[in-house]
Order: sequence, then C-alpha cells, then structure tokens
Amino acid sequence: MEPTDRTLMLAVKDGDVEPFAVLFDRYHQRLYEFFYRLGSSAALSEDLVQEVFLRMLKYRNTFRADSEFRGWMYHIARTVRIDRFRAQRQEVGIDTEAIGVQSGEVSPDGYVQERERAELLRQALLRLPEDRRELLILARFQELKYEQIGLLLGIDAGAVKVRVHRAIAELREIVREMSEERSKCTVKKPGNLLRTN
Repeated sequence: MEPTDRTLMLAVKDGDVEPFAVLFDRYHQRLYEFFYRLGSSAALSEDLVQEVFLRMLKYRNTFRADSEFRGWMYHIARTVRIDRFRAQRQEVGIDTEAIGVQSGEVSPDGYVQERERAELLRQALLRLPEDRRELLILARFQELKYEQIGLLLGIDAGAVKVRVHRAIAELREIVREMSEERSKCTVKKPGNLLRTN
C-alpha cells in the first residue's frame, strides 16, 4: 500500500527529503493544469509549479500532522500565483495552446474535435471572473472536496457548493454564447451545398 500524502509530507517535515520526489510525481501535472487553466501561459505555469514545490520545501515546518496535504499545497499555489502577479504588475498572457487529448487512439477528425472542444472550454473559463474560474478549477478539474475548498477560501462547504453551481451555470451560458458566435461565423463547405438527398 502506498503511503498517503500526509505521511510523505510529515517525513519531509522531519528532514527526510526523499519522499518529496513522490509528492512531486503525484502533483506536478495537477498544479500545472491548475495554473494553465487559470490563464497562465505554458511556460509560466511550469515556473509557478517549480516555485510551489520550492516553497513547500522551504515552509515544510508549517505542515501540521492534522493538515490535509492538498489543501495546504493549493494554499501555497494560490499565494505563489498572487506573489508573481504582484511582482510583475501586469496581466498574464493567455497561451492559446489547446489542452491535450487524454485518450489513447483517436482518429484525426476526433483529435481535431477534441482540441476544439478543449480550446472552447479554456476560452469560456477565461471569460469567467477569476474567483469563479478558480472555484471551478479547484472543484471540477483538481477534484477538491467542497470542505477542502471552503477551508482554502475561508467559507463553509455549503457556500462553496452554491458558488460552484452558479459558476457552472454561468460557464454553460458562456459556452452556449460562444458556440452561437462560432456557428454564425462558419461558412458552409461548397461540397455540402451540392449534396442531394
């Protein structure tokens, strides 16, 4: 049985840095996705991930035996992001790379459709106000429980649930509007115009 995140982090806190590599393997991709979906470029997302892990090592003594590791880690991640923006005093550029397809074998058409859907979702997320975007990313993409998000944001789990529900409704509306905009801009292919039934 694999050791829990808490067990690993407590070992790191006690001076054994080796288990930290396991935590890095478990969470570096999730942290990258967290920053990327919030609107950071691919390169900046990588930098922010590295900074989170450096701070976790630096502040390992702040991790308590009764702490929940992912909540502690995302607290550090949010602080790293805020600090970076304060230091730069500018908005982060939006990287237009599409989110990669996770499935094994995909046809070329399916791959293109998946990339288009992923990019549509990314652009829709970026239209949400940042607080709602962060909430959705934590709840849906990072799969944190409402209680964990509540502790992170300083609100109760019921309020988190309500806010997530509202943010999802708002995101659906944005996606619908964007889809309508795209369909208005799409011109029918000449081959379709000539087809007879």
